[in-house]
Amino acid sequence: MKKVLVTGGAGFIGSTLVDKLIDKNIDVVIVDNLSSGKEKNLNPKAQFFKGDLNHKTFDGYKHYNTKTKSLEDTTLLHILKDVDTVFHLAATPQVQYSIENPTDNNNLTSTINILEASHKSGVKRVILSSSSAVYGNPKYTPIDENHPIQTLSPYALHKLVGEQYCKLYSLVYGLDTVCLRYFNAYGNRMPNEGAYRSVISVFMEQYKNKEPLNIVNDGEQRRDFVHVNDIVNANIRCGGNKNNFNADIFNVGTGKAYTVNEIADMFGGDKKYGEKRIEPKDSIAENAKINLDLDWQPLGNLKEWIINNKNK
Repeated sequence: MKKVLVTGGAGFIGSTLVDKLIDKNIDVVIVDNLSSGKEKNLNPKAQFFKGDLNHKTFDGYKHYNTKTKSLEDTTLLHILKDVDTVFHLAATPQVQYSIENPTDNNNLTSTINILEASHKSGVKRVILSSSSAVYGNPKYTPIDENHPIQTLSPYALHKLVGEQYCKLYSLVYGLDTVCLRYFNAYGNRMPNEGAYRSVISVFMEQYKNKEPLNIVNDGEQRRDFVHVNDIVNANIRCGGNKNNFNADIFNVGTGKAYTVNEIADMFGGDKKYGEKRIEPKDSIAENAKINLDLDWQPLGNLKEWIINNKNK
């Protein structure tokens, strides 16, 4: 990789990826509309373009020219000039938001647009950030990449169709693609407001405010939490791989799960039950494939991270 584009590069995972790529002396370009990403997360060594990937045309992007001290109009095709790899992380907040807003097709539209623009611009590879949500209620755990698909939300459905578009662009147009199905991400910069918050972020705020920890359903649902640095490492290993992936799919998870009640106990304090929500009972990754094919191993430790960060 010499020059890359990170969509959603002001967000939680995207900005962490940008920092790591720049540390490796890779030329990084960011596209973000700052709807959920934060300007403070932007790495000053990256080129930043503000724009929405859901536009039907590739126009409407703004770049701050440091020489002229002004915003300049540009296009997605211009942004992609000389880019060899695209990391597509830009997304509208996840499952619950999509259930409440089923007509919001932003996640799917942005994926199709970035695939088409990448194809037209001569990009070699697009790495799609997908989700374990595509599996729905698991028939068995841990969940491998061949597990039956049962989408339970518009968010999951759009991620699944995005994967299928990746397959199409690899087969028909020769654009190499790879899809990474993230399990539950946590770590520094994770959102602490809005629909994109994880249970860890919610508990963190409630713990600091000395409030009871709000537990959805009975709290016995199990989740596989993977540290953001491990997710970034998976992306970089895909970007640097010399083989064609042809829309191959990899789980990105630890293979270990905790109940929500166990996570609450890591924080300590009172618990509050009552809220009901449609969600899978268990979500645990089988990560043998990514370990074998990409030599990837998760290094994050959830309990240790919570202990070290809950009082900061």
